[in-house]
Amino acid sequence: MPNNNNEMLPKIGEHLLYDRFMDIARNRITTRQFDPDFKVPSAHYELILEAARHAPSGANAQPWHFIIVREQAVKQQIADYFVEEQRFRASLKMKFPTPDYSGLANAPGFIVVASDFRYVKAFPVLPDDQSDLNKMYIENAERILLQSVAAATMSAHLAAAALGYNVWWVTAIGQQKAQDAMKPLLGIPDELSILDIFCFGPPRKPVYKRWKKTAHEITNWDRFNPDNFISNEELDNWIRKKRHKVMYKDANKIN
Repeated sequence: MPNNNNEMLPKIGEHLLYDRFMDIARNRITTRQFDPDFKVPSAHYELILEAARHAPSGANAQPWHFIIVREQAVKQQIADYFVEEQRFRASLKMKFPTPDYSGLANAPGFIVVASDFRYVKAFPVLPDDQSDLNKMYIENAERILLQSVAAATMSAHLAAAALGYNVWWVTAIGQQKAQDAMKPLLGIPDELSILDIFCFGPPRKPVYKRWKKTAHEITNWDRFNPDNFISNEELDNWIRKKRHKVMYKDANKIN
């Protein structure tokens, strides 16, 4: 008797496919400077989005849309928006380390990820109810939707890595200013929201792996391990002294 409903899957405990998968997961490495001369075959877009299509989602709602951007002028306009946003954050003295967004314009693979927040109605909410209780359910429904879209986006990232590409996951697009700047460029209806941009391609220069927490730091057996909890003071100290290093530096060069 097979151990699951899909006889194509390995037997429980076999490592062959797991080891191959981990090669892909470990080598899903971010770059923000791509080879501008590379052209992504249309078939590669199709393979990547086929992986995204099979991602899990709450209520099987599949609340995602993917816009493949091939026009260089549009890529440049989107990159210009992010460069300007970066300058705006600096003027507010946010002191947040940000990458050079100008590299977006040279990304060979460029996919904008949008979602339809109307699908929150597919998740547990009270009908036409404005109570505090329903606000709690609506907030949870939004989390379900965001997690669903993130699952599809991550599937696309892993598929791109499996095809040999490096990637860039661009977030921080929730503000209305970003929506107003980008949705008209792509013909995205008002009812949808842009959540992410997924770029991929060969890197322009050698890439490096960024810092990851150890398995011990994130794994808790049966109950949460108090040793894994950090205080507010420790977190503030990490943000002040380590955040900029773990975001953009080679893991092997972090003290």
